[in-house]
Amino acid sequence: MTEQTGTVLVVDDEPQIVRALRINLTARGYQVVTAHDGAAALRAVAETKPDVVVLDLGLPDIDGTDVISGLRGWTTVPIIVLSARGESPDKVKALDLGADDYVTKPFGMDELLARLRAALRRSAVPASEGEAVVETGSFTLDLLAKKVHRDGVEVHLTKTEWGVLELLVRNRGRLVAQQQLLREVWGPGYENESHYLRVYLAQLRRKLEREPSRPRHLITEPGMGYRFEA
Repeated sequence: MTEQTGTVLVVDDEPQIVRALRINLTARGYQVVTAHDGAAALRAVAETKPDVVVLDLGLPDIDGTDVISGLRGWTTVPIIVLSARGESPDKVKALDLGADDYVTKPFGMDELLARLRAALRRSAVPASEGEAVVETGSFTLDLLAKKVHRDGVEVHLTKTEWGVLELLVRNRGRLVAQQQLLREVWGPGYENESHYLRVYLAQLRRKLEREPSRPRHLITEPGMGYRFEA
């Protein structure tokens, strides 16, 4: 007998856990989407608009807490942390960043399913309402369609330009460190290539800002990183 309907995004790099969750959730009427690292998780939320996210913190590319922070920059989708980190400081940090609940591995499936149902009941804003569309005074960005329009005309961005812009927009209003941008867009080993960011931010400002020399939306915090303001 099915218990619920809806889409659950499972983010974990342990295949056996992903398989167990897929089997149990599917049997109870959920649709299941999976991601095996943080970057894929951020993309999956924009593309599939899940009703709830079940998130491991120990991901191979970026820490799960950074995924929580990134998601909370633009969506209220419920997030249930599922992690082997059982220490209180880890729980407090995840919850302070915006997670809705925290389940420690190893876990009981019945408990997780109960917490999943509770998170869905508490969710006052459906994840399907289109919060992935961001409008500024200069351009409109659709995270779901992966498109940017300025004055009604689509602006062509390279894959790398889109990666930089998307990460900043997902964290809008917050400082994104240079190292985080470089690691997530270019990959591990590029954390010191800060000149990449200067080049690509200049390109984005020329394409999107009304006054590229006086940007209103793509802000540089000298020596620290960058910030997006809508």
